Amino acid sequence: DRSMMRTLTEKQREQWDIDGYFILEQVFDPKEVVHFSTQLDVIRTKPGWDPMGTPRGHYGWVEQTLDQDPESFMDRRDVLSYDQAFLDLIDRPEVFDLIVDIMGPHILLSMTQAIVRASTPDFPGYTHTDGGEALRRIRVTETSLPLAIKAMYLLSDVNGSDSANFTVFPGSHIRPFPENADPIITPHTPGAVPLNGKAGDCILFSHSLWHGPSPNNSGRARKTLLYNYCQLFMRAYDFGKTSNVVERCTPRQRRLLGDLGHDFRPG
Repeated sequence: DRSMMRTLTEKQREQWDIDGYFILEQVFDPKEVVHFSTQLDVIRTKPGWDPMGTPRGHYGWVEQTLDQDPESFMDRRDVLSYDQAFLDLIDRPEVFDLIVDIMGPHILLSMTQAIVRASTPDFPGYTHTDGGEALRRIRVTETSLPLAIKAMYLLSDVNGSDSANFTVFPGSHIRPFPENADPIITPHTPGAVPLNGKAGDCILFSHSLWHGPSPNNSGRARKTLLYNYCQLFMRAYDFGKTSNVVERCTPRQRRLLGDLGHDFRPG
């Protein structure tokens, strides 16, 4: 019953429309933060989808993350099968209700990702949009439903500059942006806003918002979980067919993973 679901506050709606993101504070309680953080440590010891170098965004199946240090870099995709808590997060009301309020009900969960940003002088950070170079050039009107939204759950406190902050360019989701600028756009380009937050916070942002991680010189790793939602007519990032975990899901979660109640058919 959508009438019983949460909706955006006036302030959240205004920030979404103008800036392309907003922060939900303390979606996870401290015990949940510990559980998810521990699960990220476990994930790197198990088989899964990890980056395959260049081009960026291509992943391959590996038996485990090469570096088993929990403070080292990790980028694991398709995390739903590792723990029931990842499945439960698909439609957690505090976040999912607001996503439905922004996007409408005809959506899919298209991607899950667990990232650890190590503290290292070797990572300069980078800035991008989600969905590839073509999707960034499709800017729907300001009153249109978004094509895709991502929820980023912080599992580490992020304080101060260059702490692997999630860094955004507010408003860049609705206007042309100098993607081929010289020098290239980075987390230190004028106009960038590095966000601080507490473990347990969640950042909701548009796929077309220019964003990315800043360098991490904090002395500790930053852990995050990301869940991406897209309109129903779009293709999921993480699976070519209905996900292999649907038998463990509720009916709504199954639908969000592409189970429409019948096999694929044209039309």
